[in-house]
Amino acid sequence: MDAPLDPQLQQPILRKLGIGRPETDLAGLTRIYRRWCETVPFDNSLKLIHVASGDPAPLPGDRPDDFFSAWLARGTGGTCWSANGALCALLCSLGFEASRGIATMLVAPNLPPNHGTVAVALAEGRFLVDASLLHREPLPLREHTTRIDHFAWGVEATPLPDGRTSVRWYPFHLDEGMDCRIESFGASHEDFRELHEATRAWSPFNYSLCMRLVRGDRMLGFWFGQYGERTAAGKTRFESIDPAARRKLLSEELGLSPTHVDALPPDREIPPPPGPG
Repeated sequence: MDAPLDPQLQQPILRKLGIGRPETDLAGLTRIYRRWCETVPFDNSLKLIHVASGDPAPLPGDRPDDFFSAWLARGTGGTCWSANGALCALLCSLGFEASRGIATMLVAPNLPPNHGTVAVALAEGRFLVDASLLHREPLPLREHTTRIDHFAWGVEATPLPDGRTSVRWYPFHLDEGMDCRIESFGASHEDFRELHEATRAWSPFNYSLCMRLVRGDRMLGFWFGQYGERTAAGKTRFESIDPAARRKLLSEELGLSPTHVDALPPDREIPPPPGPG
């Protein structure tokens, strides 16, 4: 059973995205996904505040209505489980055949699934529209390699012999890229909620600010507390900036409300994940 979007939220969401109701074809999907990548950040700020406070309530954004209410009021997004769940709910409310997917960011060998994503079935085939990777164009998932060529947000999907798909994407600090293996589609809201909740005790996104958003021909934001930028011209920046510059970027460039920025806890060093010593 999935979590539907409150119909009364649909128009305020589209208004803030700056679009009318799109057609349920590739052009319409491209239109809404581009605006999503330009206005809804991949962003762990709500989770940082929640975890630091010790709040036992559900993690922020698990329900699409909560995700969008926060975005409309404060400009916040979410990490993969909440953001992709919200995007899937919005697309379904608009009539698209969208489905939640389970994937694995291959930051180490033998990891369990650790990433949520979204795909949409159209007449032309299935297309990935990931609310964390923010590749700005729907990525075709085919029996051959497909790609979006752009230095700031480009991605490449390669089918694997076992039927899964590997997506290469580019965090600010890794010019060689990182692979995300898509395991399956058809996950439920409850699947996402459980996997999200499993990150409460430890996740790399529980300790320092991470944020990505398309701005013009750039991808910019923060990655584990440091400022990051990738430009269409093939340039990258990844550096520490002072608190005043960070606050200005978050509120004036990336769209977070100043009161929300002021509520952020200090960045902390990421401890080792729990496990046998």
